[in-house]
Amino acid sequence: MKNLKAIDQAIEFIENNLYESITVADVAEAVSFSYYHFHRFFHLVMNETIGNYIRSRRLTQAAFDLNHSQKKILDISLSLGFETPESFTRAFKKRYSMTPSAYRRQGVDILIGNRPPVTLKSLDITSGLSPEVVYISPIKITGKRFSSGNMEDGYTSAWHSFKEEFLQDSSIKKRYGVFELSRLCEQATFNLDNSSSLFIGVECLDSPSLLESYQTKQIKGGKYAKFTHKGLVIDILLSYQYIWGVWLVESQYELDERNDFELYTDHFKGENNNESEIYIYIPIK
Repeated sequence: MKNLKAIDQAIEFIENNLYESITVADVAEAVSFSYYHFHRFFHLVMNETIGNYIRSRRLTQAAFDLNHSQKKILDISLSLGFETPESFTRAFKKRYSMTPSAYRRQGVDILIGNRPPVTLKSLDITSGLSPEVVYISPIKITGKRFSSGNMEDGYTSAWHSFKEEFLQDSSIKKRYGVFELSRLCEQATFNLDNSSSLFIGVECLDSPSLLESYQTKQIKGGKYAKFTHKGLVIDILLSYQYIWGVWLVESQYELDERNDFELYTDHFKGENNNESEIYIYIPIK
């Protein structure tokens, strides 16, 4: 725990000095570690180097400044430690798949590429969050569609409503939550304000009366990155932020034009149980 506090202190030091010229050695000194030991420890815990984390946070801050300030692009790049406008543009385009000027014109805080500052809580949730690449066949489910307005609204209430109506049968072992965006999930426009609906269901049962009362949906088969979120339901957004902001950027995969979904099995012990497991399926190509 003492060493994790050192990580927390290092993150705080970095956040307080995003606009300052700092080195990896400065970060190690700030938490009273030797450069060699802290560099290795940070990489072990965070699964990335200190330098890479600083660059990711500065690019995320640059993206925020582009949409939420009147600063000139040149001033943003220089203030965040990029030596030339060209080096800033290359790094920004590599992370966000567009130039800083295009990002500003679009005016959307996209999720893919954004790297929120790490906290001890998020580190506990996302440490070791590495996917298994799987191929699945199409899955036909029976259930109900809930309008959530955007990706953060109505998530828990939708599940509560569905549970009241449908999930009293203890024989049902697999439950699915499918996120349906109002438009295709493109990296350049994917953000928390995307209008969406949540389709909650179970694999289709041979019950004509059930099929009359509820809707059906087919989850598309194909290639998915399967993540395991372990912990409280309320913390699942931390897993998604890591997937969107870190894993997708660092991996060789791209999002495919299919809905992502969650699978709840008997490993899900309840929304307030720290041992609960939720499987997150991200469509990739």
